[in-house]
Amino acid sequence: MHKARSDAQDDLPEDFFIPVQLDVANITTLSPFLVPQTHLGSPGLFMGMAAFMFLLVVLGVPINILTIFCTFKYKKLRSHLNYILVNLAVSNLLVVCIGSITAFYSFSQMYFALGPTACKIEGFAATLGGMVSLWSLAVVAFERYLVICKPLGNFTFRGTHAVVGCAITWIFGLVASAPPLFGWSRYIPEGLQCSCGPDWYTTNNKWNNESYVLFLFSFCFGVPLTVIVFSYGRLLLTLRAVAKQQEQSATTQKAEREVTKMVVVMVMGFLVCWLPYASFALWVVTHRGEPFDVRLASIPSVFSKASTVYNPVIYVFMNKQFRSCMLKFIFCGKSPFGEEDDVSGSSQATQVPCFLERASG
Repeated sequence: MHKARSDAQDDLPEDFFIPVQLDVANITTLSPFLVPQTHLGSPGLFMGMAAFMFLLVVLGVPINILTIFCTFKYKKLRSHLNYILVNLAVSNLLVVCIGSITAFYSFSQMYFALGPTACKIEGFAATLGGMVSLWSLAVVAFERYLVICKPLGNFTFRGTHAVVGCAITWIFGLVASAPPLFGWSRYIPEGLQCSCGPDWYTTNNKWNNESYVLFLFSFCFGVPLTVIVFSYGRLLLTLRAVAKQQEQSATTQKAEREVTKMVVVMVMGFLVCWLPYASFALWVVTHRGEPFDVRLASIPSVFSKASTVYNPVIYVFMNKQFRSCMLKFIFCGKSPFGEEDDVSGSSQATQVPCFLERASG
């Protein structure tokens, strides 16, 4: 990183910052909005990234649209606890339709050809969708904790509570994503300069990036991770206690194993999605002046955008009710795996996901 540039506010371009030393007198001649960024990577690397982004679009759009459509089509899926899964699908679509499509086009052109304004729009939309998705994962965990562990006694989880949970994710998402539009940090091209996000790189300037990054790390990573670990931890303890009381019940023991597997997958999915971004941002802030490979700097953005595909797989496809309804819809009313009868389960299935119902019943 060129430290002299990062410490001199007047030398910083308003709309971009390339965090590597470049042998050029005027940095604007290499603006990611004007010329291909082949000085940062080979054309093959850019085409490979474009192909990956295209794959995310091809997979992410139908998976998330199918989640929303099936929820509205099948009454059994319109339970309060599934509202947040629809909310997650909506936020995923926001990231795919604006973030991933824009990144695909930019990587195919090898620079951010849409200009600075589009960069700010893409950065804001992708960050907003990502933050809503992140908080949705925390709300999913907390709602399951409330329903299964019953910490509030006879508290009944209703539709209004589910709506409030969804609203909270968008409020927190706006709190996290709006500041760069108003001068607290800024949205600029990141990594290979073909997708946009908050400015992790510069310091000691009018954008106060250090405080913004620390805010994101604590509020948008630390807090949700704490909620997820606490909620799923308590859930596992509760189900283990039930399994211990019914040691002779093969069904209960199987349910505990299934839930344990689900919890591990959910927590790992969260970490795979957000740990690279959080770690990279914190490392850049705490290691000012140290060089790094901008190609590696693109990895956190790729992992976060890829969550639009693997989050639905984890939270929806591994839920038997959702999977059965989706297969029934795709294959015109008959599941090829004989799971269509799952959608006609008891009324209790509208209150908790089926993989938890057996363990808590």
